[in-house]
Amino acid sequence: MDHKQVEEGMRQILQGIGPGYLSAEVIKNTPRRVAKMFAEFFSKIDRDPAEVLEVLFQEDYNEMVVVKDIPFFSICEHHFLPFIGEADIVYIPKGNRIVGVSKLARALDIAAARPQLQERLTSELADALMERLDPYGALVRLQATHLCMTLRGVKKPGVKMVTSAIRGIFRSNRASREEALSLIA
Repeated sequence: MDHKQVEEGMRQILQGIGPGYLSAEVIKNTPRRVAKMFAEFFSKIDRDPAEVLEVLFQEDYNEMVVVKDIPFFSICEHHFLPFIGEADIVYIPKGNRIVGVSKLARALDIAAARPQLQERLTSELADALMERLDPYGALVRLQATHLCMTLRGVKKPGVKMVTSAIRGIFRSNRASREEALSLIA
């Protein structure tokens, strides 16, 4: 990330908000702080979420693995405001391949660490699971509050958007899908 360019862009935004606004003592370091914040938010922007799913363990287990209520945040690419929520991840291992539970949360964090759409984030995570784990199926559900809907536009605080991506057996087998959905409800 080009810190100086982000700082300059923030200076221009502040000047555009109001002439002389940038001269206020409390605002002078805001461009630097914003650049530092973006560097933190987008620190994993060039990483592939599937990369952390490479460490697999051999275990004689072929039932559902469910990790629910994983907190996450991302930045909406439309308004550059955060959306904050929880993720549920379900997969059925195939060939005795399981992944450490923390790797699922890390894959989510990597996929969320870029300006993003919730719909795309959901699909990217499900696709990463299918690509690296080759499970019988994967199901990802995200539920998030979008500050662009809370603070501007329709101004509806508390509204949550729910997205899901369903792959493999969860798409083709209704009983498996219903079981997975009941476990994350």
